[in-house]
Amino acid sequence: MTSESVVANASIDAGIDGDVESGAINPATLEITTVRQHTSVASEVITFFAIVVPIFGLLSAGRLLWGVDLHPLDLYLFAIFYFFTGLGITVGFHRLFTHKAFVTNQPVRVLLAILGSMTLQGPVTQWVTDHRKHHARSDQPGDPHSPNLGRPGFWGHVCGFYHGHMGWLFSTKGLERGEIYGRDLFNDPTIRLIDRAYFLWVVVSIGLPFLIAFAITGSTARGVEALVWAGLVRIFFFQHATFAVNSVCHTWGRRPYVTGDLSTNNVIVGILTFGEGWHNNHHAFPRSARHGLTPRQLDVSYLSICLLEKMHLASQIRLPTEQQQSRIARTGE
Repeated sequence: MTSESVVANASIDAGIDGDVESGAINPATLEITTVRQHTSVASEVITFFAIVVPIFGLLSAGRLLWGVDLHPLDLYLFAIFYFFTGLGITVGFHRLFTHKAFVTNQPVRVLLAILGSMTLQGPVTQWVTDHRKHHARSDQPGDPHSPNLGRPGFWGHVCGFYHGHMGWLFSTKGLERGEIYGRDLFNDPTIRLIDRAYFLWVVVSIGLPFLIAFAITGSTARGVEALVWAGLVRIFFFQHATFAVNSVCHTWGRRPYVTGDLSTNNVIVGILTFGEGWHNNHHAFPRSARHGLTPRQLDVSYLSICLLEKMHLASQIRLPTEQQQSRIARTGE
């Protein structure tokens, strides 16, 4: 396995086309490089439906709106879609496209970009630019989803947590585009094509469980049942698991590394998000393909990257060496 040097400073190593690392951009000025002052109305509307519609699926599954049965096929499809679309975010949007933690071929890049889009968390370019800015300004003014920049007191913490979890989707999402935080992706015609087809992937994400269940059972009712469980309910659960990385993992958990922010390791979020919950580790070594740095820190996303490597579909996997890890100050937690 190829292991490359990983810079520890999250502000420097945000993966912003190398411009920051080369000195072409001063990280201190990145907070003002926005293309708009507020999330666009179109983005707010789309986000509202992307969040609210899966909630109705959850209510439906709970028989609060209408009766929907649950069969083993629904659970199988739920698990399969949760796993593969989830890896589209964790391995694809995050570790590959945002941080360039490994290299893969074009078919795998396309597949991961489509799978990530099927989680209804926005197009890949928007997701990446927002996340790169998060690293550049982590828990500082300009961080799009820090839960730690609100008012003091209990209510201030509640409001801050809500903002970090999902409130930011309606206020600071999508402020960064193009030249500073995502030139590499905006200049990639294939990625832009996948972005433009975003609503197609939304339809596929919800409709494919229906088609699979209908093909297996021949029943329209069973198809709708699968659409609810493996479509809407699955989207709801993975969305909020991902949101928890922004909110929970900057509020509760352990901080083994001094990173200059309030990122934490949270085991529950780590399990639900295939290793993304080892967030303090990640902020210490942003370009590392591995977030779970100890044997007890399960990192399914990293194991998936290792599997791709064994299949000769991934290379240049970035990992921090033991010497690099020892150079980062530890908190003792």
